[in-house]
Amino acid sequence: MRIEYDRDTCIGMFQCVDEWEAFEKNVDDGKADLAGAEETEDGVFVLEVPEGEEFEAEFAARVCPVDAIELYDDDGEQVV
Repeated sequence: MRIEYDRDTCIGMFQCVDEWEAFEKNVDDGKADLAGAEETEDGVFVLEVPEGEEFEAEFAARVCPVDAIELYDDDGEQVV
C-alpha cells in the first residue's frame, strides 16, 4: 500500500496527525509532514505504508478536509 501526500494542498488542520503517527505537525510551516516520505518531481510526497499500519494510513487519508492525501493498494488502485 502506498500513500501520496500533496503538501501544497494541506491547510494545516492536522487531523491526519491525530490518526497516524507518520504524519507530524510542522507548526512553523502550518502544514503536516509525512515522515520518511520521498518527494517526487511534482512536489508530492510518497511513502510505502508499513505492514500493520494500513488502517491508520487509511483513516489519515479519509479525515483530510482538502483531500491532500491519497491511498493506493498494491495494484495501484486508489483506495482513498
